Amino acid sequence: MKLQKILNRLQKLHPKEIDLSLDRILKLCQKLKNPQDKIKAISVVGTNGKQSTINALFSILKEANIKCNVYTSPHIQEINERFIFNNLKLNDDELIELFEEIEEKNDNNPLTFFEALTACFFYKAAKYPDNINLIEAGLFHRFDATNILKSNLASIICSISKDHLDWLPKDQQTVEKIIFEKTSSLLNSNIIVSKQNSEETVKCIKKTISKNLSEKLFFNENFSYSSGENGFFYYEDKFGGLKLPTPNILGQFQLENISTAIATLRQLNLGVKDNDIKNGVTKIESIARLQEIKSGKLKDIIKNNRLLLDGSHNEDGARVLNEYLQSLNCKKHVIIGMMANKDHEKYISYFKDISSLTTIDIPNQPNAMSGKKLKEKFKNMPNIQYKESIQKAIESVPLKEDDLLIITGSLYLSGEFLNLN
Repeated sequence: MKLQKILNRLQKLHPKEIDLSLDRILKLCQKLKNPQDKIKAISVVGTNGKQSTINALFSILKEANIKCNVYTSPHIQEINERFIFNNLKLNDDELIELFEEIEEKNDNNPLTFFEALTACFFYKAAKYPDNINLIEAGLFHRFDATNILKSNLASIICSISKDHLDWLPKDQQTVEKIIFEKTSSLLNSNIIVSKQNSEETVKCIKKTISKNLSEKLFFNENFSYSSGENGFFYYEDKFGGLKLPTPNILGQFQLENISTAIATLRQLNLGVKDNDIKNGVTKIESIARLQEIKSGKLKDIIKNNRLLLDGSHNEDGARVLNEYLQSLNCKKHVIIGMMANKDHEKYISYFKDISSLTTIDIPNQPNAMSGKKLKEKFKNMPNIQYKESIQKAIESVPLKEDDLLIITGSLYLSGEFLNLN
């Protein structure tokens, strides 16, 4: 209860949820003696794959006995997920102490909620100067609160596509503008570019970072992977090749993110051994990214049928999700809820050969699209229905033996499912 009261106060410090400017975070961090200048960071930007890449980095670094601090957003179930220090998530009491200290230093000055959380992370991270900090950029990056570092170990550019277009002027809602916002202010260190969804995107990234003096590594030019047989895949870069066990997470796109993580760690020469990589890729923790749900109250409803949870919510996420679904020889049933500011028609256009589609409301999210309106948008999809709750939706799906059920469309929906389950 006390934690929630503090969060409520922090959310009221600024009338806007997002206000793209660095002035406020810089002023607060100056009061905190610029903790962001005292840490070793790997910055991760992009549209999709940021958290999956961080999860892979974290897993491998833990295998190498290298302590990490991790800052990601949004959280899925609880805000504690955003604050990992010394490899451990902060508990409520630790968060309360941290938030109260920053709240006192800020002294009620205007500050967005994300800026407040970012200042909290930097302040705590500076107390572990030897740790590696894995930092996920928020919206766009150029005016994002995480973009106040003066130096870092590396910047990773994950897959970039259209998302959050409502935060851009109408005449600038393009991939080119998003690439500029996410990559034009990257620091001079190392830049590792993950697989992109088109050659045009790669060319645009190269053009935008052409004057950046970093050493640059591009997927398929400086590092690559290939799928092998008998439970292995093969990774290769200038340091040589690695035969690696199949990761413990689903989806071809995860091999792209994992390969980017490996390229980064080998480039930085942090003391990570080949065996650390081999072991690390089999122990990756991933929530709501093609996560298979194997137990729980809601899973019990469908008994032996497989249940997947995926928080993808934009067209690139839909594309890689459906590449995985197309590889499965079974009937697929989809339950979907989405936020109002997404390109709903574009997202659903990637779903092919779906046996049924159920739209739902996302509880506790005033900015969500209503399930009824979503059904109307998807009216050309076969076997579509609307149900008001996750449980009623699951109970209504006509599953037969070996059918697959997937819940998707929003990380907020994923969080609600996990809490209910």
